[in-house]
Amino acid sequence: MTQLDWIILVVTLLAMVAYGLYKSKTSRNLDGYFLSNRSMPWGLVLLSIMGTQASAVTFLSAPGQAYTEGMGFVQYYFGLPLAMVAICIFFVPIFSKLRVYTAYEFLENRFDGKTRTLTSLLFLMSRGLSTGLSVLAPSIILAALLNWNIYWTNFFMGGLLIIYTITGGAKAVAYTQQLQLIIIFTGMFLAAYMVVHMLPENVGFVDALKVSGELGKLNVINTGISEKGIDWSGKYNLLSGIIGGFFLSLSYFGTDQSQVGRYLTARSLTESRMGLIMNGFVKVPMQFAILLIGALVFTFYQFNKAPIFFNKKQIDKVERSEYRDSFAVLQTRYDALAEKKQLSVAEYVKTREEGTVTETNLKATELRQLQDESDSLRNEAKRLISKAKGEPKDTDYIFLSFVMTYLPAGLVGLLIAIIFLASWGSIAAAINSLASASMVDFHRRFSKRKNDHED
Repeated sequence: MTQLDWIILVVTLLAMVAYGLYKSKTSRNLDGYFLSNRSMPWGLVLLSIMGTQASAVTFLSAPGQAYTEGMGFVQYYFGLPLAMVAICIFFVPIFSKLRVYTAYEFLENRFDGKTRTLTSLLFLMSRGLSTGLSVLAPSIILAALLNWNIYWTNFFMGGLLIIYTITGGAKAVAYTQQLQLIIIFTGMFLAAYMVVHMLPENVGFVDALKVSGELGKLNVINTGISEKGIDWSGKYNLLSGIIGGFFLSLSYFGTDQSQVGRYLTARSLTESRMGLIMNGFVKVPMQFAILLIGALVFTFYQFNKAPIFFNKKQIDKVERSEYRDSFAVLQTRYDALAEKKQLSVAEYVKTREEGTVTETNLKATELRQLQDESDSLRNEAKRLISKAKGEPKDTDYIFLSFVMTYLPAGLVGLLIAIIFLASWGSIAAAINSLASASMVDFHRRFSKRKNDHED
């Protein structure tokens, strides 16, 4: 990272903390701290819901997933709009009528206090562990690629946001999530633009899509239906996406306090419903766009030499092992194949513009064969890394490796800041929800001093 990158990174993070503190003015009671006095418009509720769901891993892993497997993962979000409708019909009216602070208060009314206590305790345990992973996962990736100290990376990833989260409660969380998403979307758009901009002069956005599509990276829809019936063995298909995505979203948005707490801040039942419904329709194109960046990065690496493995530390590990000679042979073969692919893809693009359909199909077949050979060499490299006691998965490192290697100074710092901001958005909401469940479901119920809902 250059000095400019460091300046942009530090200024962005400090500005976010300052903005969170600026928005921390709220009434000092449970309604104000945990629900922002139930005053949020649906637009802010929508952005808060999205900011809570989209962690740093979303923006690190999704492009890499499209690079390696294609865009079929987006099908798991097709059940989300249906789940939002069901929650708006059955869940939100009950929460709104009872004016609860946590989703688990309803369970005491419906069943008994023990059910509420057990469910809230399970939430505290599971969400606490997952929040720790939300801090650790991006920290490991950044520490590996940038040679940062993992402990300090963890501290800044999960520590600075506590300043405004504790001070401002739900209001500070919602407003910072709004600004974080604006910065995140701006940075990701700039990254996508740069990917296309750095392609050869005769290759545009449409050409990039044609190349990635020809090589199977735009496989958005897979019905899972064949002549023999429904094929459930595929990793991603339309039916499993709708069914599995529906129940997963129903449980997450309907019963997880980190999300329930976001739409409970709305100023009315209608505003809550609007935030959830719009989330159902916005989330699918958002995830599609993030995956599309990965497909564009894949096309970029057809014209430029790609690493055989994107995690340099794992390569260093295998090069120090007894398998270094085998890995060196693979690397040589992979580099030679990369040169052939660069010539082949250039010829494919030219033939699409000037050649016949038959010539284009022949070039496409040649390109697919070269890509199959390339994938085979990458898989063999992963097996050697695994034998050397390394981590054979590099999906999470692909996009950030591209950013560090090819993007200009300044934009690198912004995209590193985006990783922090995306992590902060989900972690801040989780901390706020953990605090609300601890206070409302345990402290207020079991402490000697009994407070009413307005204390």
